[in-house]
Amino acid sequence: MKSRRLVLLCVLVLTGALATAGAAGQELRVCADPDNLPFSNDRFEGFENKIAEVIGNDLHASLRYAWFPQSRMSIRDTLNAGKCDVIVGAPAEWSPVLTTRPYYASSYVFVYPKNKHLNLSSFDDPALRSLKIGLPAIAGEGANPPPAYALARRGLNGNVVGFSMFQPAEIIQAVAAGKIDVAIVWGPLGGYFATRQSTPLAVTPVAAGDDDSSLRFTYDISMGVRRGDTALKERLERALDRSQKHILKVLQDYGVPVVALPGDDSDSIPAKSIY
Repeated sequence: MKSRRLVLLCVLVLTGALATAGAAGQELRVCADPDNLPFSNDRFEGFENKIAEVIGNDLHASLRYAWFPQSRMSIRDTLNAGKCDVIVGAPAEWSPVLTTRPYYASSYVFVYPKNKHLNLSSFDDPALRSLKIGLPAIAGEGANPPPAYALARRGLNGNVVGFSMFQPAEIIQAVAAGKIDVAIVWGPLGGYFATRQSTPLAVTPVAAGDDDSSLRFTYDISMGVRRGDTALKERLERALDRSQKHILKVLQDYGVPVVALPGDDSDSIPAKSIY
């Protein structure tokens, strides 16, 4: 009997060791752009790289990247082709994928020199009528960003200076150099590149006006997995819950303007006191 118990005990110990080794040896395969700061690059310098690392550590999983330039990335060729399992930054409830609960929200922002004391927050601010306004130009490749429509409704098209959406640093550099007076860009881009200029820049979230009910300036961001992969979705959500403070710290380090998620009572960065 003693020998049988000893054998059983050895089997249980070995089984537990194998289970632990299996958990530690799992991979989290990430779809990402190799050259798209501040989000990601193949030197792992983007904030989505850092957030993937936080989640990988929580899950005791090693990261393996499948690199796809954002301009050519398709769900069919990435997630659905089995080349990777998760997109770190996906709009909440984006229909091509199954999304986790949102783990942060951000907004479009005004970026302008602090010494101009513009205090912009709304498209209805009269100061905009005398300013050169930089916008990412998307016309011809898809829908223009919501700020373009908001400015058009106010007859401000003539004030707009277009910049390539594929060179996000350029528009913020133009503000710092005085080539334009203000840029209106997606918050993570504005916050990140504003902190890397020698000219102190203000970054303030855009507020919708009475005429903007059909436009959206704030978006919730989730992680995306293959549709139907509820097991991975739930694992990621548990990891997001456990890692919330670490993720917020990453966003703060990269200057990402964070606004409160609906029903969120956590320590989000106050939207009106970013910089």
